[in-house]
Order: sequence, then structure tokens, then C-alpha cells
Amino acid sequence: MFIYLSKKIAIPNNIHLKCLSWNKHQGFIACGGEDGLLRVLKLETQTDDNRLKGLAAPSNLSMNQTLEGHSGAVQVVTWNEQYEKLTTSDQNGLIIVWMLYKGAWYEEMINNRNKSVVRSMSWNADGQKICIVYEDGAVIVGSVDGNRIWGKELKGSQLAHVAWSPDSKILLFGMANGEVHIYDNQGNFIMKMTISCLTGATGAVSIAGIHWYAGAGGYVEPDCPCLAICFDNGRCQIMRYENDENPVYIDTLMNVISIQWNHCGSVLAVAGSLRASNTDKEFNVVQFYTPFGEHLRTLKVPGKHVSGISWEGGGLRIALAVDSYIYFANIRPDYKWGYCCSTVVYAYTKPERQEYCVVYWDTKNNEKFVKYVKSLMSITTSGDFCILASKADERQPQEDVGSETMNPARYVLILCNSIGTPLDSKYIDIDPLFVTMTKTHVIAASKEAFYLWQYRVAKKLTALEINQVTRTKKGGRERFYHIDSSPSGANDDGPDISKAFTTTRDPICCITATDKTLVVGRESGAIHRYSLPNVALIQKYSSSNRAHHLSLNCNSSRLAIIDITGLLTLLDLEVRSAADEGTGNQAAAGDPSKFERKDVWDMKWANDNPDLFAMMEKTRMYVFRNLDPEEPIQTSGYICNFEDLEIKSVLLDEIMKDPEKPNKDNLINFEIRSLRDSRALIEKVGIEDASQFIEDNPHPRLWHLLAEAALQKLDLKTAEEAFVRCKDYPGIQFVKRLGNLQSEPMKQAEVAAYFGRFEEAESMYLHMDRRDLAINLRIKLGDWFKVLQLLKSGSGDSDDALLEQAYNGIGDYFADRQKWVNAAHYYLMGRNQERLADCYYRLEDYDGLEQLAADLPENHKLLLEIGQMFVTVGMCEQAVKAYLKSNQPKAAVDTCVHLNQWNKAVELARTHNMKEIKSLLSKYASHLLEENKTLEAVELYRKAHHFLDAAKLMFKIADEEANKMSRPLRVKKLYVLAAQLVEDYHEQVKASQQIKAKGKKSEATFALAGLLEEDATSSDNRIIDSAWRGAEAYHFFLLAQRQLHAGYTENAMRTALHLREYEDVIPAVEIYSLLALCSAANRAFGTCSKAFIKLESLESLSPEQRQLYEDLALQIFTKHPPKDIRVMEAHGSSEGAEGKLPTCIVTGLPIQEYQFWMCSVCKHCALEQEICKYKCCPLCHSPVA
Repeated sequence: MFIYLSKKIAIPNNIHLKCLSWNKHQGFIACGGEDGLLRVLKLETQTDDNRLKGLAAPSNLSMNQTLEGHSGAVQVVTWNEQYEKLTTSDQNGLIIVWMLYKGAWYEEMINNRNKSVVRSMSWNADGQKICIVYEDGAVIVGSVDGNRIWGKELKGSQLAHVAWSPDSKILLFGMANGEVHIYDNQGNFIMKMTISCLTGATGAVSIAGIHWYAGAGGYVEPDCPCLAICFDNGRCQIMRYENDENPVYIDTLMNVISIQWNHCGSVLAVAGSLRASNTDKEFNVVQFYTPFGEHLRTLKVPGKHVSGISWEGGGLRIALAVDSYIYFANIRPDYKWGYCCSTVVYAYTKPERQEYCVVYWDTKNNEKFVKYVKSLMSITTSGDFCILASKADERQPQEDVGSETMNPARYVLILCNSIGTPLDSKYIDIDPLFVTMTKTHVIAASKEAFYLWQYRVAKKLTALEINQVTRTKKGGRERFYHIDSSPSGANDDGPDISKAFTTTRDPICCITATDKTLVVGRESGAIHRYSLPNVALIQKYSSSNRAHHLSLNCNSSRLAIIDITGLLTLLDLEVRSAADEGTGNQAAAGDPSKFERKDVWDMKWANDNPDLFAMMEKTRMYVFRNLDPEEPIQTSGYICNFEDLEIKSVLLDEIMKDPEKPNKDNLINFEIRSLRDSRALIEKVGIEDASQFIEDNPHPRLWHLLAEAALQKLDLKTAEEAFVRCKDYPGIQFVKRLGNLQSEPMKQAEVAAYFGRFEEAESMYLHMDRRDLAINLRIKLGDWFKVLQLLKSGSGDSDDALLEQAYNGIGDYFADRQKWVNAAHYYLMGRNQERLADCYYRLEDYDGLEQLAADLPENHKLLLEIGQMFVTVGMCEQAVKAYLKSNQPKAAVDTCVHLNQWNKAVELARTHNMKEIKSLLSKYASHLLEENKTLEAVELYRKAHHFLDAAKLMFKIADEEANKMSRPLRVKKLYVLAAQLVEDYHEQVKASQQIKAKGKKSEATFALAGLLEEDATSSDNRIIDSAWRGAEAYHFFLLAQRQLHAGYTENAMRTALHLREYEDVIPAVEIYSLLALCSAANRAFGTCSKAFIKLESLESLSPEQRQLYEDLALQIFTKHPPKDIRVMEAHGSSEGAEGKLPTCIVTGLPIQEYQFWMCSVCKHCALEQEICKYKCCPLCHSPVA
């Protein structure tokens, strides 16, 4: 940062000031002094000129009001910024609260304790509460509306200072004896603060100031020290929180009067007086420190006695109360910023985030890119790239840490492009306090050593490939040098990091570099010059002052040095040749060793002229040519770039007021005198004189200016000469082309187009009735809307191909902006099917996509893409249609398989005679079976119309369930499903036979052929022949139990007797147990007895079970004789005349009649009078016809 005094306001009648406070929000300055003096001032800038924004603008007093009410000397003034109130107190203990009403200040409240004098007052961060401390130990906390919240007498202590913590939970009281006590916000004592900065100090001390920064503007870095306590003997400590064990210590070596933090907690100002070393004279100074105790600057202030200091809200000015004057000093902060590739890069802190917010503001397109960086230290830019230096995050993995150290590197350098994309990074161990950058190297320096990194950026590589490049080309890219070593430039063995940490007596204080020279400045004033890229120490220079900023001109022949006091001097690095001197250039140029300018805070050499530079002196910009200044320009901008006789400057102060919305107005271009003069000559005098002037002051930019002026006047000879002088080949070609044109208006139109005045050129073409040229111009510009308008406005038919091109151009315009509906509309008119398909897909308009596929001719290449689009959203049918239309049955089948539409897949494979579907199917089925997903496999086979395989699996499942003794109804359902699959198989065989022998033979022949084919294919006859057997068995098993429960014991017994035929399906023990139960219930003990005999003879029973059956039989048959005459007759008649009679599936009885009902699916029979009660077949549950 740089600081200089800028203004002085005198208080009338020489009344000495006692205190001063600057309102951060509204900008009012209150100053209190002897004899009840209290004034409120306000400095305001009135300017319409964009360049004169910020500090450069003239500032006048817009308010200068004397507030009357105090009789004694006003000792304390403090602002409540949230509620626009001013609180003041005088030596008599009178407190007045003032408020702003219609632009003037009035008394609002008044309070007088009459016992003691107020030593300090402080509002908390949100302006709700004020704490007032009196000398006699009284403390009062009041609210903003004047009510007292609590009061307390601290016995036996003299109070001097008070401060609130940022969260308003803690109060700090500074005592007259130098102690600091910590209380909570209710007035309860917590502890005494340990003041360790006073160790070794002798004599009585008193506190000069306590200021606790409340975090309103964010913090410089996470966990940053923010509580400053300073004593009158110059000792100071800065703490992170009230009981911080290791604060930052500063010994300012001065008598301190007052301290204050700036608006964002990055600079602490300490005001007081300093005794000169050789004399007893004291002079006033303000010292500036970072929160970490580093000294930034010293400002000397005239006058006898400083009594107060206060920062402006934006941190750009500081006010000092000295004797009966208020001095103002301007501050040029060291912003973290840079300029690369027409992009301004700057960083700022936000209160709600710990990281720095880094903004890449592309000034050409007015776009901005934001990234967040933790603990950012600096931004350095060069060419198209920028380097961010920051502290390394401990938690992140670091790939390229030097193996020599093994401990994680503490700092990181990130190489970014102009939109903030990281291209490469390096972790280093030295603290990058100073960083500079050339087109090929990044040089970072700590106080003892510097580090060289030759970065490579491939123009056309992706970020991934860049990473691979950096992995492989490790050698020779990084080197460390200690400042006290003298490298010869011979091949170094690589970085020896251990040397980089040995301390030096003369630390580095600044660096700069160009492509061939590196210059390092040291605190003693010594300057080392090294060659690049092979670092060799060429020369050492000495100067009396410590350099703060170094800058080399474009050919590295001259070095500009700005020292810590703002003095600019020049140093010639290369001795000018004798030939130069002979021509008297040296004399004309003046002696650089004698050149000096004071109060300089920024300077920039021109990129294209070694004798041209611009510099900022206070709020003026000077341009020097051959050490000769042009007249200054009022501005307070930071210089971005000096090229082509034009200086680009950015008003960072204005941008930082609202960093989220950078404004184009804050970027200013200054033309230097020769450019302004040339322009004036061309406009006012004429081209001949101007070309003579430019001949004397040659520069490509001036020749270009002349060429443009000559073109405007169609002076082609001068234009061509000027284009040749500034080596503008396209310009020369353009002039030649103009020379070949005959008509004057045509030439003028071409020139207008060349200068970008397209509307004018177009109207000229139309005026000449050359619509084709106007259209071509618009096509070149890509302005398709205008092209369409021109095409439609013309008389007669316009060119169809051009129209389509225009429609597609407009479609592309909308597609680029993701307005797919509009894009689709224009693509449709432009018949651009590829882009139309893409639009439909993005709009999820699948009907439109389907229609498009239908409209396309067969084998169109787009059909495959459309098919793929349908596949991605699972629309199988449409995808298949598209693939088949483009003659890709294989892709269609793959799609069906991918989307699990196996039936469709098999069907397609069959129709297109594809062999591999069978293998695919079995592969997938076996995969399902391996994972025990048998039911899924069944479903797969069923969908693929492999009914027999499905049926086999289904029977397997049913058998397993039956063996597990599952619920009989579930087992019946499984058997029915299996049998139905067999029926589907029969249908399939029959259908395929019919297709084979179309229209040749009778139905019977089909049936026969079908059966023969089945016979031939069937390896598993049991499944096909007795498909319904399992279903029947469980059907009757359930029926018998239902009949028994319902009390139809006769029918139950008959059904149970019928079950005897199914011993192969249902375990015999189940069947005969049921039969025994039913017959006993029906009192047919003969049948019961036979059932028991069968049960006792079963081999599957264990002896214990058999014994139980025998005991049960003994119990029954001792009571009832085993006879049942009636039943046996009926049972004997179940055989009919033509063999076995069918069984009714409703009642379980044999069907005696000739008329009966038969199910169309399972071919089972039932009595007609019974089935009419049912809607579905009791066995297979298909609807009754």
C-alpha cells in the first residue's frame, strides 16, 4: 500500500481537537475539541467525468455543522452507524445523543451523572446497545432507544476503555493501570486478560486503544487476528479472540495515542509520535501494520500533537486530528489483482465466506467468472495466464511434492487461464512473498531464496493431457536458488531445497523479470541481475534506498525502481552503444541516473517502446517519452496495460465498492499525446501534414490511424503506403481489392463494411440495387435474421438453397441459446433433419421424432441415430421400426434384448433367419437360473415363445413347492400355470404347421402333422401328455377337504377315492389319511378300514408313526365294524360302457350323462347343472363360455 497526505481542514479560532470519528456508512466526520467544540463535516465528490471517480475527484465539504450543547472539552465521540446516531461526551460527564433530521443534526437525548467523567463509549456491532464507562468505575449499558439495560459499579478501579466482541457476548474493560478485564454482556466478571506484550517494559503504562474488528467486511484469512490492544509505550498485541494464548506482538517504538482497524480488518493504523534517533525532536507518525504484525508503511504528519485517527468507510482515506486541523491522507491499497488477455482478475473477501472470491472479469464481453481460493496470497499475471499463490490446504493430497522434504509443502502456485480454469499447479516449500511471471517462467521468492518454474501450456491439449505432460517432463523445470549463492548458469543438478531455508542478513524485498532478465532487489538497496532461462548472476548494483517495486522495460535495457517512500528512479542495465551517443540521442533523452519523481505508487512500461512509460503520482497519471513528461491526467486508476500508444487503466477502488457487479465505466482508456495529436491533425489539417508528422514520430498505431483516415477519403495510394508501414497484410490486400472496383459508391460501401459500419454498408448496397451483396455481407456476419429479412423483402422468388441456409442459421442461433422449440421450428422449415431430430430429442417430443423417422427415406443415415435416441428412453417398438427401416435387423434384435423384449427379439430373429437368438436366450436364461431367479427365467422363455422350456421350469418349481409341503392352493396354481404353458406350446406347433402347409390339406391333416411334430420334438413326454395331471391332483385334494368341511361327507369320500389315482403327485400318506377321515365321517368303515390297512403298509412311515396308526385303527374298529355296503355299489359303477368315465371337476363324481360341459382350455368336464353356478373353470380358472 502507498499513502500520502492529500487535504487539510482548519478548525476556526485555533481550537485544539481532542477526538475524531468517521461514520463508515454515511461518511460524516465528527470532531470534538476544547471549549465544547463539536462539528460534523461531510466530504463529497461531485463529478460527471468518468475518469475523475474515486480519490481523483475534487472533494468539497457538503456539510459543516457546529453542534451546540457541550460546555467543557468534548473528549469522546462515537457513531451508531445502523441507526444514524452520534453520541458525544465532555469533561463534565455530560452525554448527548444526536440524531439526523432533514439533513441537520439535533439533540435527541441527554444524560449527566455529575459524579465522574466518561472515559469511553462503544456501540455493539448491530447498534442495539451502548456501553458507557466512567473514570470512577461506573458502567452503564443502555439500549438504542435510551433505556438503561443494566448498570454496575466496579469498586476501586479506574476505567479508561471499553470494547464489545463482534457477537456482543463479551465486554472488555481497559483499566487506567493497563489491565484488561473480560466481562460477559450482563456485567459478570469472567477473567483478567493476559497482557504478554508488556514483558520487559518498565514504568507505568496506560492503554492507548482497544479495537475489536467485527468482521463486517470479511476476514483476510480464516482465523485471522482481529482484536488489537495497544499501549502508550508502543507495545501492541493482536489476538484472534479474547483469551488467545499466542497473540501477534508488535513493538512500534513510538508513543501511541490512538489505533483503528480499516474497513476489512486487513490494516491496523497506529497513530502517535516518534523520537528521531539523533535529536530530541519528536514528530508525528502513523504506522500501518497487517493483522500478523508486518509493518506496511509509515506516514509522517506535520503539527505538534496527534489526538485522534479514523478510517473512511471504504478504507481509501484516513482522517487525523492534529492540533486544530484535520488532515486527510489517501491510501492506495495493494489489491490482489492482475490483467491478462483483456481480463481484469481481482480478489476480495466476503463476510459470509472464509475464502477469497477471485473474479475474472472479461472486459471485452463484460462476462465474469468466479472462483473461491482459500488463504490467497497474491495474483500475478502475464500474457494470457495468471498465477494464484496461496497457502496449501493441509487436507488435500499433493502429488508433486519434492521427495527430498517428505513433509507436505506449505504453499501452492496455481497456473490459470483468463477464465480461471486451472492448467497446472506446483506445491513449494518457500513462502511466495514475491511472485513475477514471464511468457515461459514463474519466479517466486521468499526472503532468502527464489524458485524458478518453467511452465508449459500446450495450446490444444485438454486439462487431462496437460496433467500427463507435467507428469512426464519433470526434470529441468523447477530450480531453487539461495540469494547469497552466485549461480554461473551451468547445468544445475536440480533443486537443492535444503539450502533455500538458510537465513540471510540481507533479505529479498522485490523481484521482476522479462523473458531474458531476472532482477532481484534486497533490503540493503542491492540489486542483483540474472540471465534467464539459465540463471547466471550477471551483475550487482547498489542504491541507497530499499526498493519496493521493480519494473523492466520491454527490451530489458532499463529498470524502474520505486522505493518504500514512493520515489521513482531509473537504472540503465545496458550501456547504450557509442553509435547511439553519436547521434545525440543520449543528450536528448536526458540522463536516467538524474531522473526522480516523488509520491509514485504505480508505473508501467509500454509493451512496444523501451523509452515510453506511464506512472501514477498521487491522483495524476504522467506519460514519459525519453524521460520527458506529457501533461498529467487526473485519475486514480491502476494501470493495466500500455500498448499501441494507449493506456488501459482500471478504477479498482470503484470496483471494490460493489465487486460482484463490475461496470464497464470503471475501465478507462487514455490515448497518449502523439496519438491525440495525429488524430487532431488528420481531422483538422489533412492527410499530407498528418503523414509528415507520423513520419517524424513513427509508430504502427499511428500508421494504422493514417491508413484508416486515407481509406475514408478513398485515398488508396496513401492508405496502401501506411498499411505497408504498419505491416498490415490484410489491409494491403483490401486496398488492392478496392482498386479493382469501378464504381465509387461500391468502394464507399466496402470501406463502410471494413470499418464495421454494417448498417451503412447494407443501405448503400440496397441503394445500388445490389441485394445479393447486402445478403453476402450479412451471411459473412452470420446475421441470419437479417439475411432472411432481405431474402423475403426482395421481389420475385428468392434462392431456395439460401432460404434453407438462413432458416438453419436461425435454428443454430436458437439452439446455441438452448431455445429448442424455436430451433425446431426453423430447422423444420430449413429441412435440416439431423438438427431437427436432436431438437425433438431434447424437447422429449417423441411423437415428432417418430413422425420424422417415418418421413425419412429407407437406409437414411439418420435413422440409426433416431433408433439410438429411442433406445436411450426405452421406446423399443419405435427403435425397432427405425432400425428395420435402415436395414439393420441385428441392431433391432440387440435393442429388444437390451430392453428385455425377448418375444419381439425371437420374432425378429425368426423373420430375418438369425441364428444367434437361441444362444442369446439360453445364455440369459442360464444366467438367471444361476442367480436362482427361476420365475424370471420362466417369464423370459414365455415372452420369447419358448413355451416348452418355460413349462419344464414351471413343473420343476411346482414339484419343489409340493415337496416343501407348501399350501396346496399355491401348488395347484403353479401346476395350472405350467399346464397352460404346455397348452400354449400345442397352439404354437399347430400354428406353425398351418403356415407350412397353407391351403393344401384339411384340418385333420394339420392336427395330425402337429401331433407328429410334437412327437418328434418331445423329449419329455410326461410333461406334454399329462400336463394337467398335477393340477388335477391338487384340485381334487382341495375339493375333498372343502366338501368335508361343508358337511358333504358322501361326496368328500368319493372325491378322496378318486385321489387314489394320483399317488405319483401327492404323497400316499396324505391321500389315505384324507380318505380315512372322509370315510369315517361318512360312516363307511369298510373303506376306512382299507385306508388304514394301506397306511400301515406304507414303507415311508417310521415305526413310531405306524404304531400311532395301528392304535388309532384299534380305537375306531373296536366300536364300529369295518363294513360299508352302500358305498361300494355306487363306487363299482364308475366304470362306464366305453371304459373310464370322466370325472366332474365341480363335484368330483364320475359323469354318467351323455350331455356335459367341457373347458376349452384344460379340456376337463363337468356336469352342466353344476358348472352353471360358476363364471370360471374350477380347475384352470379360464372364463366359462
